[in-house]
Amino acid sequence: MSRLSYYGQRVVMSILLVFAIATFLFFSFRLMPGDYATLLLQQGASPEQVESVRESWGLNDPLYVQYLRWMFNMFTGDAGTSRQFSRPVVEVVGTAVRNSMILALPGVLVAFVIGSLYGALMGIKPGSRFERYGIIPPNLVGTTPDFFIAILLVYVFASTLGLFPTGSMLSIEAQKSVSGWRIYTTGSFWYHYVLPFSTVVIKYMYYPAMVMRGSVVEVRNQEFATYQRLLGLSSWTRFKHLMKHASLPVITVLPSVTARAISGLVLIEIVFNWPGVGALLFNSVIARDTPVIQFLFLLVAIWIVLGNFVVDVFYTLIDPRITVEGE
Repeated sequence: MSRLSYYGQRVVMSILLVFAIATFLFFSFRLMPGDYATLLLQQGASPEQVESVRESWGLNDPLYVQYLRWMFNMFTGDAGTSRQFSRPVVEVVGTAVRNSMILALPGVLVAFVIGSLYGALMGIKPGSRFERYGIIPPNLVGTTPDFFIAILLVYVFASTLGLFPTGSMLSIEAQKSVSGWRIYTTGSFWYHYVLPFSTVVIKYMYYPAMVMRGSVVEVRNQEFATYQRLLGLSSWTRFKHLMKHASLPVITVLPSVTARAISGLVLIEIVFNWPGVGALLFNSVIARDTPVIQFLFLLVAIWIVLGNFVVDVFYTLIDPRITVEGE
């Protein structure tokens, strides 16, 4: 199998997997106990209101007709209307995703860079004091709830020292004067950004640090490492080669950790009053905004599938030892 054929096969498999996940989401929401129309209404709705919703949403049609219509709407970008905001779901979710992405993606990437370096330093010197005791900080952070880290940073750097604001994404003055993408170019945004960003970095350093440490311990005594020592290569050159060979397991967990960070920002966003996916999902569950919940789940699933596809491609590019069968 050629490399191009392998990539094409992975694209087809990823598309089929997303299709299967979307199908599962549709039927799981439709087959929940009770009338699906009641999930779209507040409690105490009259029978006339329920029937009106059923008619407008096509819930009186056969289930397979509803399924085909829903898949077509998803394919064309029509995810319905949010109950709580009375706006298109794509518009509501798009703003929240943008706010979460600009917080989670840079935070996770920085966490992986710092965590990987920290883990490599722990694993490079067997039996050292740093290897024995350096594992304590990432384990301590990894077992600490993210909301507690957020509250601790707010208490120290906002309440006690007064260096940063306690929450929100912009000051009241900036909220009145800017909108859209211009928000992210203001000094007020970056001033409010520091503490939430730091929380994400601190929380998600644990995963790459521990994975990289274990990977370095595994590869540091392999033949290529011994050969490089015999060649007399500098410590820095050998360290770079070692990190390259040990980085594959870290790259593997990057998409899932990023997806977990985006979908798991609920408590961090609540602490900092950050208008992202986590806060939107929490409020949508409270408001029983089913279209928004369903679309958010689908986006998270697509992100994980896409991330795994990118990892498979990187595998064949980063490590020449990995080849496609028959190549």
